[in-house]
Amino acid sequence: MSAVESTDVLVIGSGFGGAIAAYHLAAGGAKVVVLERGPWVTADEFDHDFLLGSSYTRVFDFVVGDGMSILGGNCVGGGSVVYFATMPRAPGFVFERHGSIGRRMWPAAISRETLDPWYERVEQALPVTQQRWENVPYAGGLWAAACNHAGRTANPAPSAVDVDLCTNCNWMMAGCKFDAKRSLLLNYLPGALAHGAEIRPLHEVQHLTRTGDGYRVHYRIVDDEDYRVLHDTGAIDAKIVIMAAGTGATPVILRRSEPHLGAMPPAVGRYFSGNGERLNTAVFDEDRVRDVLGLERPDGQAYAGYQIGRGPVVANWDHLDGSLPEHERFSLEQLFFPPGLGTILAQVPDGTDPLWFGRDKKEMLRRWQSWLTIFIMSEDDNEGVFGEPPETGNAVRLSQQMLGTGPLRYEPTENTWRGWNLADAEIKDILERDGLARVAPWTNDLVGAYTVHPLSSCRIGDDPATSALDDRHELRGHPGIFVTDGSAVPGALTVNPALTISALAERAMPGIVRAARERGVAVRYAGSLPEGEAASRRPVHI
Repeated sequence: MSAVESTDVLVIGSGFGGAIAAYHLAAGGAKVVVLERGPWVTADEFDHDFLLGSSYTRVFDFVVGDGMSILGGNCVGGGSVVYFATMPRAPGFVFERHGSIGRRMWPAAISRETLDPWYERVEQALPVTQQRWENVPYAGGLWAAACNHAGRTANPAPSAVDVDLCTNCNWMMAGCKFDAKRSLLLNYLPGALAHGAEIRPLHEVQHLTRTGDGYRVHYRIVDDEDYRVLHDTGAIDAKIVIMAAGTGATPVILRRSEPHLGAMPPAVGRYFSGNGERLNTAVFDEDRVRDVLGLERPDGQAYAGYQIGRGPVVANWDHLDGSLPEHERFSLEQLFFPPGLGTILAQVPDGTDPLWFGRDKKEMLRRWQSWLTIFIMSEDDNEGVFGEPPETGNAVRLSQQMLGTGPLRYEPTENTWRGWNLADAEIKDILERDGLARVAPWTNDLVGAYTVHPLSSCRIGDDPATSALDDRHELRGHPGIFVTDGSAVPGALTVNPALTISALAERAMPGIVRAARERGVAVRYAGSLPEGEAASRRPVHI
C-alpha cells in the first residue's frame, strides 16, 4: 500500500452523478479526486467490433443477478459512454407515486415543478435537443407509422445527440467515435479537469473507514486487460465523499464498509428498481410494411433497416397518463439492440415455450434486418434486494472483461407483471395489426429480468425506514457521505432516467458545497455550467 494521500472531496465513479459533482466542486475551488473503476477510453479508441478487448467489452458491464441482470457503463464517463442518449424529463405523476413503499416515494421537497430548473441546466450543459421528424431513421419512422395505423400517437424524443455529426451507425453502446453522442467526456468531465480535478481510471473502491475529520477511501488498482486481476492497494483521505459508483455498486461498497463505519441505514441495498424495463422483438413482413403502411426506402426496400439509426428516436407515450392506476403506466420506445444478448434473448414469436435457439430461431435470425425492438419502461415495485457483498468490487467477475455475477435478488411482484403484461399486449396490438409483424417479449428464463437503467438501491426520501438518504442526498447517520447516482432515485420513472439522475445531482450540489464549507473546505457554489456548446443551444421543454 502506498502512502495515504489527501484531498478535499473524493468522488467515486465518473458517470452522471460523479461527473456533475466533480465539475461543480472543482469549479468552486475544492481539491477533487475522482476514482473510476473502468478504463479511460477516448473517441479514437471506440471500435465498431464485438471482439474481446474492443471498446464494447472494455467499457460495458453485464452483471447477472438472481432474477435481474444489470447492463451499464464501466469506464470514465460511466453510463454516458454506452447510453442511447434519449433524455426526456420524468412525467409529473412519477413524483406522486407510492409503489410498495406505502407512502409518497419522493421527498416532499421534490416535485416535477421544483426539479424543472435543474432539468433545464443539464439540458443546456450536454446539450439536449428535440429530434425532428426529418431526422428520424427508418426504424423510428416504422414505429411511428405503425402507431399511427393503430390509432396511437408517436413522438420524436429529446436527445443528447448532435444529428449533424451522427452517421446513424448504431454503435452507441460501444462509445461514439464521432462525438455525436453528448457523453460526459465532452462537457462535465473536461470542465472538471479544466478546474483542476484529477480523474484516475482503473481504481476500484473497496470500502471506507473513518478519520478524525472525514473518511479514508480504500481502493485497488484494476488490471487494464483482465478486470479479474487486482494490483496495488491505496487510500485517500477526504472531508467529503461523493458516492456515484452506480446503482449496482454504491450499496455494495457501503455494505462492505459497515464493519468500519458502523450500521448503515436499513434502506441501503434495498428497494432496488429495474425501472420496469422489458423488451419485445417484432419481425416485420416487408410486403405488408409496403402495402399497409405505404413505406419504401430510396433503394426500393420497404424497411429492412433495423441496423441503421441511433438508438431510441421515437416513443409512444399514450400510457403516461396520471389518471391511470399505478402499475398501468408505461412508455414504449423503438430501439436497436446489438447482436449478442440482442439475438440470444429475442424469442421466436408464437412459440409456446421459450424459443431462443433451434430451427425457427435460425429462420428468425436470417430476417434480422426486418426486426424492430420495442423497449418498455413501466412501474415496478422496488422489489430488488442486495445480498452480501462480494469480496472485492461489485461482482464476481467471470471473464476478463464485461461479465460477472452480482448479489442482487429480484422477484417481480404481481404489480410489476401487470405493467409488463399490459405493455406486451399494447405492442402486440399495434404491430400485429393487419399482419404487419409477429411479436414476442424477450425471455426471462436465461438471466431473469434485465435493466439498463438500474435505480433506487440507496433512495432519497423523508422516511428513514425506507430511504437511505435525506432529501439533500446525505447518507443517514454518516455525515459527509453523499450519494448522487441512480441509486438515489426513489423509484421507476416510466422513461429513460439519465436526465432525472443528472437533474437530481445538479440540485444536490449547493447543499454539498455547504457541507464541504462546514468541514473547512474553501469552496463556493459558482452555479456555472461547463463551457462549450452549452450557450449555443436552446433547452428543450416537454
